[in-house]
Amino acid sequence: MQATRLLAERTELAVPRGSAPRVGSRYDADAFGRMSEAIARFLGTGRFLAGQTIFVAAWIVVNTIFLLKHWDPYPFILLNLMFSTQAAYAAPLILLAQNRQDDRDRASVGRDREVAARTQSDTEFLARELAAVRLALEDVVTTADLADKLSHLEKLIRDQAGGPSAREGDSPSSDGSRP
Repeated sequence: MQATRLLAERTELAVPRGSAPRVGSRYDADAFGRMSEAIARFLGTGRFLAGQTIFVAAWIVVNTIFLLKHWDPYPFILLNLMFSTQAAYAAPLILLAQNRQDDRDRASVGRDREVAARTQSDTEFLARELAAVRLALEDVVTTADLADKLSHLEKLIRDQAGGPSAREGDSPSSDGSRP
């Protein structure tokens, strides 16, 4: 009867029994990465450095004044422990933020390569098309070619009409054509 109740409670049968999510086991790596980037960005600001400097100066002043109780006397062991803890957490968070930035840069470089390859293939296509147009235009008559041919024809017509045989008064040939 208990097995039937367990099966009735399980709504997802594709997940094996015992692998149900536990409390606190939901880990969103992307959210943690965004948080680490925010912390790394904050740790690299002048505001953080100024605030930390003021905090350390106040800590030292308060712990060296003779009238107050010293909770962290001169070697400032507690202050050193706080800095060590901060460094122990800050360094991995900064590295994680750098790794995420490297991943974004790698993806950006990949996209840039794809765009460059497409641009190169488009450029090569256009160069081939231009070469084909040039080859096709080699046989096309231009206005200069047409003007040359017309002037040549005009000269031939003038030569035929006013040629040397017509000027000398020779008679046309027996077949009716001019030589």
